[in-house]
Amino acid sequence: MVVWFTGIPSAGKTTLSKRVQSELQAAGYKVELLDGDLLRRQLSKDLGFTKADRDENIRRIGSVAGELAQTGVLVLVAAIAPYRSARDEVRRKLGEFAEVYVNAPLTVCESRDVKGLYHRARLGEVKGLTGIDDPYEPPLHPEVECRTDLETIEESTRKVIEYVHGRWPHALG
Repeated sequence: MVVWFTGIPSAGKTTLSKRVQSELQAAGYKVELLDGDLLRRQLSKDLGFTKADRDENIRRIGSVAGELAQTGVLVLVAAIAPYRSARDEVRRKLGEFAEVYVNAPLTVCESRDVKGLYHRARLGEVKGLTGIDDPYEPPLHPEVECRTDLETIEESTRKVIEYVHGRWPHALG
């Protein structure tokens, strides 16, 4: 049982996944959240940002998520996962998998960018930033789409929670 939050930087993946985690735990679910930024620094610090390295990073995160899911935990993953083929590979391997497309226009994401990555990428100081000079391939058929530029955090959270409750009611601890 893996729910993968994907979208460009600053779309709201971490914010939304943390809120979903909190509400699911309050409802009695056993939930773990894997943050892509944290795992990138720990599990994949040997990787760069080529397509091959990004795909390997997603495989590693997927592997950890799969191991946790086998213990009966509902696993939330907040990671860009820019390439559709890598997400599809993880989906095939895990089986119980749902994509949450955290969708917001680039201009909105740039305005939310607390890390300054977009600004630095526009200045040429950061290379290979997803959404600027590296592509992001949105899901074709996500199980849930959250338009974080149009919905409140509560509305987006509710959409994900309703999906989880409907799909995995047996995951209650």
